[in-house]
Amino acid sequence: MDMKGRVSEALKSAMKAQDKERLSTLRLINAAIKDRDIALRGEGNEDGVSDADVLQILGKMVKQRQESARAYEEGGRLELAEQELAEITVIQDFLPKQLGDEEMAEAVDAAVKSTGAESIRDMGRVMGALKAKYTGQMDFGRVGPLVKERLS
Repeated sequence: MDMKGRVSEALKSAMKAQDKERLSTLRLINAAIKDRDIALRGEGNEDGVSDADVLQILGKMVKQRQESARAYEEGGRLELAEQELAEITVIQDFLPKQLGDEEMAEAVDAAVKSTGAESIRDMGRVMGALKAKYTGQMDFGRVGPLVKERLS
């Protein structure tokens, strides 16, 4: 089943279970997917949203919520921070397992080797290869410095 289908099924299950918190987060995910689908169709892409697009959307949603939770914690709004963290948990149910630090380092080494990168100028090629293979599995904000370190 594709990612869109998984989200729809989870939405139906949450409705049946009357799980309000999970349902609201799933509706946000569904709305983001539909927005992206509409945008892609407007650009002439009749296929709509792919699984890679959905993973990208979910990754962005997690990152936004992490930033919001941090801001709420700094502002002393712990109940709002907890709500953001609960939403992250629901979103992460649809993301593949995140790579650990060791696995990330191995992936970076493999990408550097496969692209033939030799200097910092090749960083874009390495990052492109990593994004193509590991979308949703790694935080590219943390990977960037690793790639930079390997290429310098």
